[in-house]
Amino acid sequence: MNQFTTLKSRVTPLLANNIDTDQIIPARYLKVTDKTGLGEALFADWRYQADGAPRPEFVLNKPESHGTHILLAGDNFGCGSSREHAPWALVGFGFRAVISTSFADIFRNNALKNGLLPVILEPAAHHRLVAEVGEDPSIELAIDLAAQTVTLPTGEKFNFPIDRFSKTCLLQGIDELGYLLSFEAKIRVYEEGF
Repeated sequence: MNQFTTLKSRVTPLLANNIDTDQIIPARYLKVTDKTGLGEALFADWRYQADGAPRPEFVLNKPESHGTHILLAGDNFGCGSSREHAPWALVGFGFRAVISTSFADIFRNNALKNGLLPVILEPAAHHRLVAEVGEDPSIELAIDLAAQTVTLPTGEKFNFPIDRFSKTCLLQGIDELGYLLSFEAKIRVYEEGF
């Protein structure tokens, strides 16, 4: 898993509420057990026409969305069925963080385990970000995981919560197994004592 410390990026706004995991990655793409290529299937039913041609009006297909690493989403992002492929597809496309007012628990946990930071902001702070991005789509937000802040170009900061264990894993770039293995020397000393 890639380490997450700070991120500065332009933002892609996709502000619909209740975007479920079947929209993030349609079920027909769940047959794979490898993350490779899933970024191309991200929001496939919204991004592509029936013949496979990109829909030019969809936000991810617009030139200003290329190279962004922060998705600004509406409320209750990632609801619906449990599928780890959803964060795989988001990361595969290039996103490192998703900002919303709330996330479905299973999606949030899957995101954290796959190096995707789900940033929960209070509605007033979220509204402020939406307004700023709407006014100037070229602005860059800065996310500092250690400080747990999102910063606007003006210097205005918004705090977000994250549990200590997930924060530690992201800052170190390790998953749960990697965290356990980081104690291998201590475990060995303990076991040798018996």
